Amino acid sequence: QDAIDRKEKRSETFKAAVHGLDTDTPALKTEELGRRAPQWVRDNLVTMCMRCKEPFNAITRRRHHCRACGYVVCARCSDYKAELQYDGNRPNRVCQECFIFLTGHTVLEDREGKYKGILEKGAAEVSSRSLLCSSLQLLDKNGKGGTRGWFVIPQDDPLVLYIYAAPQDVRAHTSIPLLGYQVRDMAQSESRHLFQLAQSRQVFTFMADTEELKQRWMKAMARSAAGITDPEEEEEDA
Repeated sequence: QDAIDRKEKRSETFKAAVHGLDTDTPALKTEELGRRAPQWVRDNLVTMCMRCKEPFNAITRRRHHCRACGYVVCARCSDYKAELQYDGNRPNRVCQECFIFLTGHTVLEDREGKYKGILEKGAAEVSSRSLLCSSLQLLDKNGKGGTRGWFVIPQDDPLVLYIYAAPQDVRAHTSIPLLGYQVRDMAQSESRHLFQLAQSRQVFTFMADTEELKQRWMKAMARSAAGITDPEEEEEDA
């Protein structure tokens, strides 16, 4: 009876999900999942993962399609494989809901835990194992205002800059891949210690509290931008 109840609940969930889209895309019936190729939901129709509701962005959360239901989902919600009958029973990327429905497997807590990216790790934990961390201000495009936060380059991900709103936050709100950027110094003044990260048309302007802190960040970012992850490697290059 337990198994029957779970099966019926999954069926009802999918019926509501696949018929809940206000598009001209024909929805798959529940019993057709995996048996017939779905019509993919167009990327421009959604701005957030259709499963976890987290907004998409070009850096940390990219769009993927579930090969069973056609939903647009993030990497974390679609990091599962299930054999699909319409594709010769070959394993395909599917969302967690389709994985459970098609395989009958339960997603264990330890399996879910391993998908927690560094964005979901606490600032204090990451800062304790960092190459450099401190408070900085990321200025807006006109250079007059911006966002002050806690910035970290972790030891276990040294090519990425993670930005927290505060030093004790449990989750970073964004990240910047540093590889390939140029680090630019800017004119020093008594109150503004500015430097930039630039790549093509993308420019980030930072303000440090002191000139000494600015120089430390410029050196750390330059190493990461050059792909140097080991201090010994830097000495050899020098």
